[in-house]
Amino acid sequence: MIKTAAVAFATFLATVGPVDLAALLAALTPYHTEAERLAVGVKAVGIAACILLVFAFGGNALLAYLGISLAALRISGGILLLVMAVGMVFGEAAGSRRPSGEEAVEAMQSPDISVFPMATPLIAGPATIGASILLMAGTRGELLLQAAVVGALLAVLAITLLLFMAASGVQRILGVTGLHVVSRTIGVVLAALAVQFMLDGLLQSGIV
Repeated sequence: MIKTAAVAFATFLATVGPVDLAALLAALTPYHTEAERLAVGVKAVGIAACILLVFAFGGNALLAYLGISLAALRISGGILLLVMAVGMVFGEAAGSRRPSGEEAVEAMQSPDISVFPMATPLIAGPATIGASILLMAGTRGELLLQAAVVGALLAVLAITLLLFMAASGVQRILGVTGLHVVSRTIGVVLAALAVQFMLDGLLQSGIV
């Protein structure tokens, strides 16, 4: 159970990227008061939590309906996480937490950015959704292990919310260099987890 919780926590910490998101929230809400920024953060985390929990508990049923094997999801999810990790380590766009140009413009013009782009795709993005499905599938229905995965997810979301409360301070204290160090360190861990997901998928498929 402890191992499952540790792996889940490390995976969600890497895919969500709370420190990056805190700095991004500050950047997307330059004219908000602290209270308004906190309200946006609370709403974004709440919506993202609902999305991720729905996929965590209903993802396997959806895969079965679509005829997608767990092995295929492990391999594809591992590839997606690896691409993200490589981008994080080398500071490329693939690992960036920032929305695209059009998304950024829409976010700046929108009176409420809590749903888009904060809740999704930044917090509950493809990598995090895929990880939640994979980690819950790996529990094989054991309630204690499922509780460990959900607990790890909620813990990371709680950390994200706490950092949102101090978004301006996070950006000011860490600066550009600090954010890069945190992002790249987490990227190395995420890369190892991604490779493990792919190896597990290959073994489960019977190819190797």
